[in-house]
Amino acid sequence: MSKKIDYKKDFKQLYMPNRLPEIVKVPRMPFLMVSGSGNPNGEEFARAVEALYSLSYAVRMSYKSDDVPTGYYEYTVFPLEGVWDLLDRTKPATDKNNLKYTIMIRQPDFLTEQWFVRFLEQTKKKKPNPFLEKVRFEHVEEGLCCQMMHIGRFDDEPKSFARMEAYCEENGYIRTSKVHREIYLADPRKTKSEKLKTVLRFLIIHADSRP
Repeated sequence: MSKKIDYKKDFKQLYMPNRLPEIVKVPRMPFLMVSGSGNPNGEEFARAVEALYSLSYAVRMSYKSDDVPTGYYEYTVFPLEGVWDLLDRTKPATDKNNLKYTIMIRQPDFLTEQWFVRFLEQTKKKKPNPFLEKVRFEHVEEGLCCQMMHIGRFDDEPKSFARMEAYCEENGYIRTSKVHREIYLADPRKTKSEKLKTVLRFLIIHADSRP
């Protein structure tokens, strides 16, 4: 088996950014994802996360089974990510019941649609979860983005976003929408809120490329 891929080392630019805003070009990557809405502190969100991890670990541990994908290599399971928006833009972002999300976990590039279907069926039998029915396999290419590492509570993220937007304005970039991505590098169930590490990212364009 080849060298183990560790996202914190091999994809450091995407998963371990600075605590200051920076510009990055995010390439096309494969993900398992589930979309939903409502308060992320609720049972529905927790079951959706559980479904994503169950399936991701089925892919990761497949080298121990008779079904090993072609090109398999050892790797660290990627962290949970979420793309966040609002159901009603007239309501404040602090209203957690008004949130709309797509949560996802990046997958190794050897995973194909055919293997996804196979692992999904296996996982349904071993670890039944109604949210497995909602999991889909897609590729996403974000492209040009602004990002930074946010240390601390989720509720303090607006301060970091304000810094990112100011940085973009100073450097000739414009945020394209209020939709944003969060990458969770620490488990909030096991980490003190002031020590949480979350990569914040949003799409941007050059100011001179506006229509």
